[in-house]
Amino acid sequence: MQPAVRYSPDVETVTLDEPQVIRALSDTLRDILETTSRDYGHAVRAVHAKSHGILRGELEVLPDLPAELAQGIFAKAGRYGAIIRISTNPGDLLHDSISVPRGLALKVIGVEGKRLDGAEGRNQDFIFVNGPAFPAPDPAAFLKNLKLLAKTTDRAEWAKRGLAAVLRGAEKALETVGGASATLQTLGGAPNVHPLGETYYTQTAFRFGDHIAKLSLEPASDSLTRHAGRIIDTRGRPDAIRETVAADMQTGDAVWNLRAQLCRDLDRMPVEDPSVLWDESLSPFVTVARLHVLAQTGWTEDSAELVDEHMRFSVWTGVQAHRPLGAINRARREPYRMSADFRSAFNGCPIHEPARQDTT
Repeated sequence: MQPAVRYSPDVETVTLDEPQVIRALSDTLRDILETTSRDYGHAVRAVHAKSHGILRGELEVLPDLPAELAQGIFAKAGRYGAIIRISTNPGDLLHDSISVPRGLALKVIGVEGKRLDGAEGRNQDFIFVNGPAFPAPDPAAFLKNLKLLAKTTDRAEWAKRGLAAVLRGAEKALETVGGASATLQTLGGAPNVHPLGETYYTQTAFRFGDHIAKLSLEPASDSLTRHAGRIIDTRGRPDAIRETVAADMQTGDAVWNLRAQLCRDLDRMPVEDPSVLWDESLSPFVTVARLHVLAQTGWTEDSAELVDEHMRFSVWTGVQAHRPLGAINRARREPYRMSADFRSAFNGCPIHEPARQDTT
């Protein structure tokens, strides 16, 4: 196996049009925010607006990791409080029959290390989606996808539900011939799977101490793996996903493996194009920590009020040792902060970094 690539600032390449594209991303997200806040009389996230699971847990960093994996917050064994938010990606609050990709945001509480510029508090955020590759190779393509998503905002929900059914059929047809469409899945063609059974990926690259890596959360306990591939019945249940998560998280303790995939070849495992799947035969995912969540109600109005209204999750909340890398991550920084600031101002509700995981 090739040695892990050493991190240096020159692994990133900024294109001339990047600032302009990022401004357009902010404008598109603001359009979504203004539309939904006008409709609801309340501001929600511009993406991943609807939470389906709010969990408290503990991240256990494993002892005796190899030197190339004992990096950043994983440099020494320990335990940290954690807050988990499970969501889906649209910026409006939809009936759960409109099936779209699942997201999982993890906030690790009280980490040590030099902070990223502008990163408040002492926490480390990781953002995951239930697919290994990002649906766009660069910010310009990301912007096109976001504009498509924005066009569905403020449309009649019955039309969205019909569109989702059509797109799921189109996606299934593609899969039968060995293909898949990230755009169709983003717009409502993703299978309506149980979020507790899914494997999640950062999709984009991050600094991993001296190295570069992508991360993944993999179900490890039977309480999670038994839901792999399970389709949730949403008929007559607009909040079917959170109802299912709330009930199923009460049946037993849950464990995920937090895994790192080290970059070993910048040509075959590029930093700037997250749509390229990193070859696991070249560099497999290796477990560096375990996320433990005791049996609990998986979603409550009180916990959602605290996490959805008072917290932000951002790849740019964290330490320098896990700096987000690549154009897509750079494009997330200002638009996502703008989104959080818009919510805070519109709702008159300060957003802050929690000091304990039992905030929820």
